[in-house]
Amino acid sequence: MLKRFVQTFFIIAGGTAGYLYIPKLLELFRVFEGSWLTTDSVAPYVGLVLGAIILYVFSLWVADYIVHVFTWIEETLIKAPVGDLLFGSLGLIVGLIIAYLFINPIQAIEIQVISQVVPIFLSILFAYFGFQVGFKRRDEFLSLLTKPKKDKRKSVVNDEATSTMPRPKILDTSVIIDGRIADICQTNFLEGTIIIPQFVLEELQHIADSSDVLKRNRGRRGLDILNQIQKDLPINVEIYEGDFDEIQEVDSKLVKLAKVMNGVVVTNDFNLNKVCEFQKVEVLNINDLANAVKPIVLPGEELSVQVIKDGKEQDQGVAYLDDGTMIVVEEGKEYIGQTIEVIITSVLQTSAGRMIFAKPKLLEKAL
Repeated sequence: MLKRFVQTFFIIAGGTAGYLYIPKLLELFRVFEGSWLTTDSVAPYVGLVLGAIILYVFSLWVADYIVHVFTWIEETLIKAPVGDLLFGSLGLIVGLIIAYLFINPIQAIEIQVISQVVPIFLSILFAYFGFQVGFKRRDEFLSLLTKPKKDKRKSVVNDEATSTMPRPKILDTSVIIDGRIADICQTNFLEGTIIIPQFVLEELQHIADSSDVLKRNRGRRGLDILNQIQKDLPINVEIYEGDFDEIQEVDSKLVKLAKVMNGVVVTNDFNLNKVCEFQKVEVLNINDLANAVKPIVLPGEELSVQVIKDGKEQDQGVAYLDDGTMIVVEEGKEYIGQTIEVIITSVLQTSAGRMIFAKPKLLEKAL
């Protein structure tokens, strides 16, 4: 159907061009001079038929390519989010209105090239810029339009409701691959809607398709975690389909999205954590949460641990708590492979986590 429409357009355009210009060409080159075909009453119609035939034959070669382009544009528009199309179209309209304000004075110029060519150029230029601004800054415009208006009589009530309303939690790639986010969601510690940006999904898919086995397994694990959160857990999960084309880095896009949505970034990436803090974006770090809920041990307490391996220093042994906290057992090398009672001597908190120093209880009794 679309191909027939294109061919019909070529026939009509060819007939129109032939009706207007072919008689002049016949007269210029003196083709069929003196024949009835060149008379003023017949020549335009001859030109119409010739023009229609020529462009119809031409359309047989180019119609398929034009239909392919139209089909690609149609599929692109169908897949695009409604918000992108809406704000892009509004920006285009505003750009054309601004161009019209500049065109009127220019058309008054007597120089034909300027009065006819420049308005076309300005219309295309302002339409392009208007579409780009509307499309790329759609989220900011949307946040302005959806911002609730405060009633003076109910301002206190509205402020309280806003302050108690849970903010959306935006997950980054690292926290999805880590996997602990699913257990945290299951315990209902995270309130509000979980936001999964489309660009994070694309990065996960890219990792899952990696030729490196380790990266591929991590990417697939992340996708499995997302399916678990969306299907098995009683929590609202939404996919944010927008993107920030002017920003290349995924971390920068997350910060921008958090600002636009007034959301909270959930991560265990140390660098992203610092960037969020610098740009005044609230962030929840899973590693900080894990360190905060580790059991507190004090010097003098007794623990039962299994010595796993020898330590860095001479005669040291190394054990671990259930949460992964390392315990360095002085004079514990001879107890490797055994479960022994130890007494905590000191606790050291470092940027990498908590480290506990202890000594065997048997040695304490011997002293």
